[in-house]
Amino acid sequence: MATDLVTKANEAFVDDNFDLAVDLYTQALEIDPKNADLYADRAQANVKLGSFTEAVADANRAIELDPSMPKAYLRKGTACIKLEEYQTAKAALEAGALLTPGDTRFSKLIKECDERIAEETANLQQKLVANALPSRAVPSSNTTAGKTDGSHATPYLRSQTKEAPQKPKYRHDYYNTPTEVVLTIFSKGIPAENVSVDFGEQILSVIINAPDEEYHFQTRLFSKIIPEKCRYQVLSTKVEIRLSKAQLVTWTSLEYNENAVPVRANTLPATTVQKPSYPSSKSKTDWDKLEAQMKKEEKEEKLDGDAALNKFFQGIYHDADEDTRRAMSKSFVESNGTVLSTNWKEVGSKKVEGSAPEGMEVKKWEY
Repeated sequence: MATDLVTKANEAFVDDNFDLAVDLYTQALEIDPKNADLYADRAQANVKLGSFTEAVADANRAIELDPSMPKAYLRKGTACIKLEEYQTAKAALEAGALLTPGDTRFSKLIKECDERIAEETANLQQKLVANALPSRAVPSSNTTAGKTDGSHATPYLRSQTKEAPQKPKYRHDYYNTPTEVVLTIFSKGIPAENVSVDFGEQILSVIINAPDEEYHFQTRLFSKIIPEKCRYQVLSTKVEIRLSKAQLVTWTSLEYNENAVPVRANTLPATTVQKPSYPSSKSKTDWDKLEAQMKKEEKEEKLDGDAALNKFFQGIYHDADEDTRRAMSKSFVESNGTVLSTNWKEVGSKKVEGSAPEGMEVKKWEY
């Protein structure tokens, strides 16, 4: 019975009837749910349909059932590229390339990932420089330095979940913190070994092997996450998943929406400003050497003001590791350009405040 369905599914795929192919592969999987080939084939049909999130979920399941299947890694890499998850795509493609040395399909896609990753890094550096000094300190009309009340932090947002065509087996909900999104799937009495969670750059895939049937939850997330810093915990009544945000924005929904406008998390209406301070001395970076180098470059290139400062910051950011870059971005954004720290352990768990020099107060810059 399953063989007949697979034959018809393959024929539908060849005839470019990808909707029918997906439906037939799904029927075949209901009969043979442990068939890795069927998941990989359905992933390919989903790629053709533009259902890239579903394709990644199918490829992940195929890899879980048969880690030695090259085409499953190829399907996952292709879908992740379409979702602009280039780091995840590259990792999958490199794993597949090891299984099939000499297959040029993998090498071409890996090269594309490298190019896209380089573009993203360059764009991030440009944004960091473009956002420099968003506010300015001016002489105060009062002798007391201006202060800002920090009580207007962005509130946590509860889930606005969208009803699926079929009622889900388990209910889920989420909320924001400044650096994380905490997703809860309410599943009672499920052993930890029956839960599998896969984190991508912007994809989440959850599989719960319940006694009666498998539960699949996969979605393209509202914004990018940091997979290596994400984690989950299986409790007696729920599965709690903590997604580490790659950008300090408030998620207004759990799922991706191309029309959604990101809202910067914990932004104060007018933050006080002081002269940018040097990062913590705990950093391994030789700041005296970098400062001397900056002054030398200023003199040789005749730079001054913001141009020299931006060049200095660019040099630090370019040579820094991932945690240092995250610390620089977080401290710079939260302090509105008044503090720049490279110590993620110091700034990662708290909000970075700024303050104006004595006798000064913050005035919002107007363009």
